[in-house]
This record gives sequence, structure tokens and C-alpha cells, in this order.
Amino acid sequence: MDELQALNALCKNLYESTEPSVRQQAEQNLAELSESPECIRRCMLLLSQGEYPYGPLVASTTLMKVLSAKTNVSPDQKLELTAFVIDLLGRGAPSFPPFLVTSLSQLFSRLTKQEWTYTPSPSSPDSGNETSYPFRDPVKWLIRSIDNKNTAESILAVQILTVLVTDMNSSAGMDSVNKHRKSLAQFRDSFLYDIFSLTINFVKEIGEETPTGLELTLTNNVIDLCLSCLVFDYIGSLADETSDDNCNVQIPTTWRESFTDGKVVDLFFKMYHNLPTESSEKKLVLSILAQLASVRRTLFNGSERQSYVQKLVEGVVSVIQNPAKLTNQKAFHEFCRLVARLKTNYQLCELINVPCYAQMLRLLAEFTVESLRMMDFLFEFSANSTYFLLTFWQRMVTSVPYVRNNDDHLLNVYCPEITAAFIESRLQHVEKVVRESAEDPLEDQGSTLQLMEHLATICRCEYEKTCQLLARHFDENAKIWTSGSPSDLSVRIAEGRLVWLITLIGTAVFGKTSGSGNDAHDKMDGDMIARCITAMRYNDNRLQYPQSPGRNPGNGNLRLEVSFIHMLEQFRRAYIMDQITRTSSVYDKLQSQCGISEETDMLGVIIQKILTNLKYWPTQADILDLSLSLLKDLSLGYSAVRKLFRLPEVQLLLNNHTVEHFVFLGPTIDYTTMKQRTVFYEALMRLLTTDLSDDDEVFVSFIRPLSETVKAICDTISTNSPAVEEEQLKRIIVGLCRDIRGIAVAATTKSIFQVLFDWMYPDVFNILLFSVGKWSNSSDVTTPVMRLLSELAQNRQQRLKFEMSSCSAVLLFREISKIICVYGNNLLSLPDVPKECMYKERYKNIGVVFLVLKSALIGSYVPFGVFRLYGDTCLQDVLGMFVKFFMLIPEAELQNYTKIAQNYYNLLEHVTQDNMPFLTNLSVDVVCAILRSIHNGITSLDAVVITSSCSTLDTILNYMYRRLTRPNTPMPKAGVEPEGESLLLAVKAHPEITADILQTMMSMLMFGEVKCQWSLSRPLLGLILVQEDVFTNLKTELTAQHPFERQQQFELAFSQLMTGVDRSLSVKNKDIFTQNLSKFRRDVFDVMKGKRVTLSTVSPMATSAASAIGSGTSSAGQEMAEV
Repeated sequence: MDELQALNALCKNLYESTEPSVRQQAEQNLAELSESPECIRRCMLLLSQGEYPYGPLVASTTLMKVLSAKTNVSPDQKLELTAFVIDLLGRGAPSFPPFLVTSLSQLFSRLTKQEWTYTPSPSSPDSGNETSYPFRDPVKWLIRSIDNKNTAESILAVQILTVLVTDMNSSAGMDSVNKHRKSLAQFRDSFLYDIFSLTINFVKEIGEETPTGLELTLTNNVIDLCLSCLVFDYIGSLADETSDDNCNVQIPTTWRESFTDGKVVDLFFKMYHNLPTESSEKKLVLSILAQLASVRRTLFNGSERQSYVQKLVEGVVSVIQNPAKLTNQKAFHEFCRLVARLKTNYQLCELINVPCYAQMLRLLAEFTVESLRMMDFLFEFSANSTYFLLTFWQRMVTSVPYVRNNDDHLLNVYCPEITAAFIESRLQHVEKVVRESAEDPLEDQGSTLQLMEHLATICRCEYEKTCQLLARHFDENAKIWTSGSPSDLSVRIAEGRLVWLITLIGTAVFGKTSGSGNDAHDKMDGDMIARCITAMRYNDNRLQYPQSPGRNPGNGNLRLEVSFIHMLEQFRRAYIMDQITRTSSVYDKLQSQCGISEETDMLGVIIQKILTNLKYWPTQADILDLSLSLLKDLSLGYSAVRKLFRLPEVQLLLNNHTVEHFVFLGPTIDYTTMKQRTVFYEALMRLLTTDLSDDDEVFVSFIRPLSETVKAICDTISTNSPAVEEEQLKRIIVGLCRDIRGIAVAATTKSIFQVLFDWMYPDVFNILLFSVGKWSNSSDVTTPVMRLLSELAQNRQQRLKFEMSSCSAVLLFREISKIICVYGNNLLSLPDVPKECMYKERYKNIGVVFLVLKSALIGSYVPFGVFRLYGDTCLQDVLGMFVKFFMLIPEAELQNYTKIAQNYYNLLEHVTQDNMPFLTNLSVDVVCAILRSIHNGITSLDAVVITSSCSTLDTILNYMYRRLTRPNTPMPKAGVEPEGESLLLAVKAHPEITADILQTMMSMLMFGEVKCQWSLSRPLLGLILVQEDVFTNLKTELTAQHPFERQQQFELAFSQLMTGVDRSLSVKNKDIFTQNLSKFRRDVFDVMKGKRVTLSTVSPMATSAASAIGSGTSSAGQEMAEV
């Protein structure tokens, strides 16, 4: 079997075989094709002679993979491929399946995009006096070939141009953001307007005709191409496609004349009406109109803008008046987006000045009301679109304060109708949920809250009507709910409606923050909140304690409880704030109906509800999360926390936080739910510290339940009692870690943290040591332990800066070191785990250990020098464990875990700064691995990792250069580990490591996109001075890669890079080099464009110094050779 037959067989097996093993083997063999030196030749073979359609399809996808991997494919090869692909499409597109045409079009577009700015060398015979761009010629041909008279050829040209415009709009496959933006700008300025004008002219030619057959296909493709032009990223902002709310189409000023008269808007509205009702292209036309409605305001002057918005409003009115064309779901959704964009880009006063404003608002209100009521019949049809309609109305209401008094905005007429439609449609839908098990919108809490944010503003317009409606429905359903049997269907429906009503009341109350309220509105809020609190008290009184762990309470409704917490949270955000200085009228109704006369009473109600939830819903993570988040938010308020502390309910809570009162504090709860205990104790500790002062007895009394738990655990461990099962003991210890961590988070002062540490030492640390030693293979236990250590090690607000007479900081670090070392030694002795479990079982905790050590090293609260002075090896031991952990993670995988990588590089940065002797005494293999990790960090996409890697490398190079240029062996220092030779030996044995780092950094700075140029410049000078011969060779190699006429300019740029720089790594010398590097980058970019390097004014002495550096081997290099 020859090569072509083998490739065709593999392609056929990949797509047609029914045997998974055969397909997998074919996929593996074809995957190797992209890595083969013969890749391009074999792909060309498949394109020209491969069996259709799978041969060319595999070839095009493989070439796309090669181009995306930034493999070194020369421009000549790409040009040949481009010509071949366009010829192949021209000859065979009519017989190709659509997916093959799309794949080949994508390949053509990627080749064209990557070399859009390419120009042949002046020495090339193909180049004339003018600059030529060979990759642009096919695009010109495609544009010229579009003609109504040649429909088939035009369809193909439009398809290819659509793919090209879309690919040009993406940075995929580009070497850097700068190159992408350059290509994008040149394509925009040279071709995009011509393509857009072509589509507009084509639509004009169609007129009111209804195309059929191939003409209809061409029309659809032209519409798609027009939309691609309008969604183009004109300014290279790389905007997120999900940011639909704030879309603003930055049409270039040179396109102005195509938009200012508004004819393009009329054109597409007419096209929309001419399309058949069943046409799917209505969606694309409405998408184009949504983009036209978002054209930037600054493109027009005042009168032009008013005329433009008038045409948009008239068009929207015409669409609503013909609702039959909106029966298609996608078209309906796009029209809702168009409506939302209408207010995004234009002011309310501009809309009011449109003659048909009143008609538009009336029709839009009717349309919105009808859409909201559709959820009973077509929930999927209108659910997502409702958001955009409410966005329009919310923004309209928000703009009312900026409208002149004599302008009639009519929102007070229609907003109550929309609010009423939303409320009633949701209440009516509850019956379908109960009777027919229809989809409940409340199950998607995120989408519901998004709608509520808009409704909070809309419902405040004519607020009296909203309150009357909510109160009437609430009273009707509350009466049924309280008087019937829980099993009665009508009672269940009423309860479901109360869930919506309570949620809506909380939303309406929060709407107070979006505008200027008044006393009358506050009283209405109080009246509605009083109804909710009455219902909440009734519901709490009928709850029955769960009969067994894991069960919900009797008569309990999870969604009803969530709505109560939502209502209380919204009331807190609206009325319980530090900025409020006077008593609000909201408490007038609350006092008369619920006995709540002021903020303190309301805080008592909120705390009582939180306690009820913690008692009756101990296993429901959602309710625990919402309740404890509310408690935490209250504890963070300056005035609220002081009022809370004086409440008898809070005092009772501070003295009775035991498993007897709250089941979720016991060992029967699952590990995931135990995470809530950290938030619980953080809030309690904040409440306690409000009036703690220096009274240790208050803290001792508060923490007594935990003290009893610690004593019981210690007794169990010391006696090895079989009375407590191992699993139960694990859960008790995990819960203890979660509790103490919450307390430690809130212990933000030195005195409070000192009391906490005195209580913990030594028993709690012994428990932690026992836990990691016994259950090091259980991440459910070790992760909470490490998280607790990470919190204790953080010197937040200088809380660990103990008195000079205190040894607490030293003891804390010794215990941390001991626990980490025991855990590490046990972990390293465990058998391997499956790859999918590596992160949870191994890497996650290693990342936390890195965080613990980093916090300890940068905290400046431990005098590390005393450890060696007094023979304590805790620092050396824990640093040794850090190295073992680092070696456990494969080099290729470290960058895959962002948090772990950030913690590792931050820690390594501080280890090298403060403990360089430790690094120099490691084995050569370990040092080489660290240097390779620094190389990987420099090429990372994370700015934090790059910065730390460069800082670490800079410190290492400073040390190396100092060692290499010192005549004598360094003198030993008291209390400091003697310096070793491993670092110098590693660089001597593996010079390619530092040489590769130098080459990578130079390539990034010369040809790539650099995120942290200043950080990269600091170690670069050290790399040059330590290995000047490597730099000289690299300079020669990089210069020789370019045409002869540019080589002299590159040599000049390199010489000016070292201008004024001497052979030292002082801060001043590095600053000079950093400034030179900025100019060097600009010079390189200019040379690449064919420009000449600008000469800098320098002294002869500086010039001689520059020529000396990089022209031979330095004293440091000679010293390195002798190591």
C-alpha cells in the first residue's frame, strides 16, 4: 500500500468506521501527521488526490492545527497553500459537502490572516516599486467576483469572505496581540468597508423582490456577511462576546456617510418585512438592526442622531405591528435584543422627541405584557428574551430623573402594567408547576435574581399601584395558606405563590436604593414587610424538628425559606446601613403590626430567623449558606454589629454554640456542609470582639465548647479509646479545624490573636500533628488542617507582631514546620493515585503548603536567624520539604494549576531572597529543575508568575555574578548556613538552561507580546554578563535570520542596547539597561517595518564600554569556565 492509499484509508476509518478501536487508532496515526516533517507535503497530497470528502477534510484540519501551533511555515509555503486552496474551492465547491467548503474556507482565511501584513523582500523579482501584499490579491478577486449574474460563483465568494471576516475578528492563530491588532486594523482600513458596501448594494438591488432558489441562498449568505462586518472589532479591544448589555459598535469615521442619513436602517427594516414569514433569515436581519441601533453616538451630530433614532423607532413600531413574523423563536429573541439596544445607546429625551414615541411605548408595553404572559404556554420561548425587555424598561425608568419636567415620558402609565403582568404571570404559572409539574423558574436562582434586579427599578414607578397589587395577592394567598390543610392542592398553590410574592416584596423594597424615596414609600415598604414577617412567624411556629439526620423539618418548604432570607437580605441592604442617621418611616407599620419599632428590633427578628434556620435546616446547604452569609454581612457593619451584640438572642448564641443547639456543628454532617462552620464562627468572633477589649475571661467563656472538644480529642488520642469510631473522630477534628479557622479570620488584632494562640498551644497543634500523621491519605482531613495553618500564618493587620518578650511567633512557626514535615513525609511514602485524583489527593494541599510557607516568610514576625544559632532545624526541614513537594509535581503540569503555580513562584522568590545559602546546598539536579521551572514561569501567561519568576532569576544571577567576580571564598556568617557550590556547578554542568532562558527572553522582547517588560529587563542584564559568549552568538544568529540590508540596522540596535551599561549589576546600571531595552524594542519593530534605527547620543567612553560587553568572554564567564 502506497502513501496516498494509506492516508485515504486512515481518513475513511476515522469518519466511517463503526469500531471505536479502529477510529481511535486512525485518530492517533493522523495526529502524528501534524508533528511530521512531511506534514505539509502529505496534506497537499490529500488535498489534491485524497478521496472526497474525508481526505481534504483531514488535510485542512491538520493544517489548521499546524498553523495554530505556530509551527515554522514559511510565507512562500503559505502562499502556495493559499493559491492551491482557493483553486480547489473554485473547481470543486459545487460538488463538495458544506462542511468541507467551510473547512477549506477556514484554512484559506487562517493563511491569509497570518500573513496579511507580509511583503516580499525588496530583492525578490516579484516586487516592484510599490509595496505588494501577495496574500491580499485573492481577497480582491473574491470581492470582484460577487455579481448577481453569476450566482453560484458569488455564493462561494460570499461564504469565503464571511469566514475571512470572522477569522480576522479573532486573535486565534496569531503570534501576539500586537500582530493581531495590526492585521485587524489594516484589513479594516483596506477591505472591510468595501465588503460592507458590497452587501448594502446587493440588498438595495434586491429591492422588494422575493428571491428564490440560488438567489435566496446568495441573499442569505450576503446577510450573514453583512452581520459579520457589523460585529467586527473595529478598535481591537478584544471585547468579551458575553458583554451584550454594554455593546457599542465603534463604526470608523470614514464610514460615516453610509449611516448618517439612516437609509441603511430603512433598508433592513424593509428587507425584514419582505422576507417570508417562515424564513429563518429574519433572525440575522434583526441581529443586523440590533447592531445598527448600537452604532456609537459620536458618529452623528445632533440632528443626524435624532433623525437616525427616529428611523429606528419607526422600524420597531412596524415590526410590532406585524407580530406574525415574530413567531420564530430566534427572531423573537433578536427583536428583544434590538429593543434593549434602543435604550442602551440613546437618551430618554431623544426618544421622547421622536414623533411616534407615544405609539412606540404603547406598543412595546403591550408587547412586553404579552411576552410575560406567554410563559404559561411557551416558557422556553420567552424566558431568556424577557431579560432584554426588562432591561429596556429598567433603563427607561432609571433615566426619568434626567428628563425635563415638561417632557411626558409616559412611563408612569405603562410601567405599572408591566409590573402587574410580571407578577400575575408568575403567580398563574405556579398552578401549572403544582398541577402539571411544569418547569419552575425559581429552580434557576441566578436567572431569577437577574430579572429581579431589573424589576426592582421598574416597580418603583407608580409604587402605590405595585404595593396595592402585591398586598392584595398576598392577603388572598396567605388566607388560603393559613386556613387549609398542607396536603390540599389549593394550599400548595397558595404556598408556591407566596414564595414568589415574598421574593417580589423583597425585590421591591430593595428598589429604594435605585432612586430617591420618600416617607410614603417607606411606609408602603413597612406595610409589605410586616405581612412577610407575620407569614414568617407563622411558618416558623408550625415547623417540626426533623425526625432523623438528613431529613427536612415537618411542614417545611425549602423555597419558602429561601424567599424569607431573600426578603430579609434586601431589607438589610435598603434600611440597615451605617449611612442611615435617622429613624425611617418604614417602622411605623412594622411597629403597629409586628411590634418592631426600630432597627434594633428588626435585627432581633433577622437573628431569630437565622437561628431558626440553623436549628431546623442543619443539612440543607443552600439555606445554611444564605443564612450564614446574612449573619456575616450583619457582623461586618460598624453600627449594626454593636446593636447586634446587645441583643439577648446574640448573647444566647455566643454562650450556646454547641451541637445540642445546632446539629450542623456535630459529626453527623457531611464534609461539604462543614465548610459553613468557618463562616459561622467568623461571624460569632466578630460579634464577640465588638466588646472584648482585654478581657480574656470573655473569650475563654465563649470558646469553652471548643475547649471541651479539644480535651475529649486529646483523651481519645492518648488512651487510644475504641469508644469513638475513627470516622467520627475524623469528622470531629475536621469540624474543629473549620471552627478555629473562622475564629482566626476574625482575630485581626495582636491582643486577640495572642489569646487565641495561647489557647491553641500545644493541644490543638498536637491534634493537627496527629491528624496529618494518621490520615495523610485523606484530603477530607488534611485540607482543613492546611487551610487552618494558612490562616494562622498570615500576618494580617500585623497581628503576629507580638511583644519582644513573647516567643509565640517562634512557637507558631515551629509547630507549622513540624506539621508540614510529618504530613510531607507520610504523603511521599503513599502509593500513587489515579491521574484524575492527583489534584484533590496531592497537588491541592501542596499548593496550600506553599501558601503557608510564603505567608510565614514574608510576614516579618519570625527571627529565622535564631533557629540555626540555637541548633533548631525547623526552617531547614520545612524548606527541604518544600523542595520535595516541588519535585513531586511534574514540570509540565505545574503551569496547569494557576493557584499552585502562583503560590510556588511567590514562595521561591522569597526563599531565594532570604535563604540563598539553602539553595546553593541543594543537589545539582534539584537546582537544574528549579532553573527550568523559572524558565517555564517566564513564558507563562500569568503576570503574577512572570513577575515572581523574573525576581527569583534576578536574585540568583546577582548572587552568581557576585560569587564569580569575588576573588576570595565568601566568609562564613554567624547563624547563617555556609554557602555551597551547587548553583555554580549546575550552571556549569548544564549551561544550556541559562542559555535557553536568555534566548527565550530575547525572542519575547524582540518579536513577542510582553506583559511585564520591566520585570523581564531586570534579570536580562545578569544573563548577558554571566554568559557574554552566548549573548554574542545569539546576537549573531538573530541578526543573520534577516535580509542582508537589515542586518546592519539590527547590529546597530544591539550595540545601542548596551550603551552606557558597565559590567555590574547595581540598581543604577540595571535602570540604564531597562531604559535602553525600551528603545531597543522600538528599534527592532522599526527595522522589521523597513525603517532605520535612530542613533542615540552617547559619550566615547560609554560606546567603548558597550562594544566591550558582548564582544567576548567576561571575567565572570572566565570564572565560570574554571568552576
